[in-house]
Amino acid sequence: MKQSSQHCIDPFEQRRWRLAHGRTLKIGPRAIVMGILNATPDSFSDGGRFSHLDAALEHAAAMAADGAAIIDIGGESTRPDADPVDAAEEQARIIPVIEALAKRPELILSVDTWRAETARLAIRAGAHIVNDVHGLQRDADMARVVAETGSGLVAMHTGRGRERLSDPFVDQRLFLGETLRLARRWGVAEDRIVLDPGFGFAKTPAENLALLSGFSRLHEFGFPMLVGTSRKRFLGRITGKDAERRDAATLASHVMLRQAGAAIFRVHDVASHVDGLAVCDAVRQPALFDLSGDA
Repeated sequence: MKQSSQHCIDPFEQRRWRLAHGRTLKIGPRAIVMGILNATPDSFSDGGRFSHLDAALEHAAAMAADGAAIIDIGGESTRPDADPVDAAEEQARIIPVIEALAKRPELILSVDTWRAETARLAIRAGAHIVNDVHGLQRDADMARVVAETGSGLVAMHTGRGRERLSDPFVDQRLFLGETLRLARRWGVAEDRIVLDPGFGFAKTPAENLALLSGFSRLHEFGFPMLVGTSRKRFLGRITGKDAERRDAATLASHVMLRQAGAAIFRVHDVASHVDGLAVCDAVRQPALFDLSGDA
């Protein structure tokens, strides 16, 4: 998969993820939580709740207080039946939020967009990471913008708008292989790249479960992995619950994925994930925690 390594990485080994504006983030030994901030009126789980600036800023502050290391800000819903918005509307929704949050230097900000110009404006406004749900493959300028701005990159696999192969792991290899080819072509440094298998994006429930159970195979790419099953429809198919009641199922799937080596977790419910993933990490490596003293 990753041409330069040809072997699985140790997903728990410490690495430095280089981001825009000279920032870095240590990833590997402890799980990292990315809080979702949808500045949209129609997201599948919390549409409209944070589409006004004050509400968005308040929610971002609450997620940071709960332990989110990254705030991921999106201005266009990615649910399957969402109405598309144009670039101007997307930018009007998110740039003021990013500009306001950038005044808090302790925060690391991610912009959830597939548009190169939106990404450029967001980095200029203070964002550190571009989270592209089309893996650099929808906007031909995205890889160049990521390289020129020096941003961190989350490149996601998607099955939308393309013919998929029947084996989900072979399809991951095909799609993300092209993503990495584009990144290399435009000079995106490898220590700026994180991959995302794209749970729920044009995948059947069986395919999502196959990726969940065989997740460790994806370390063959040689890059850290971000995952986001948060409140996804396939969890509703399993539990019979609607989106806002899927947090327990989300955490269960994310603990499994942490055990399999996922590094970053994109979630709605930050507080439960910070605690649940900390327990998972403490079992794996107790030395990371202060466990001294009596019971």
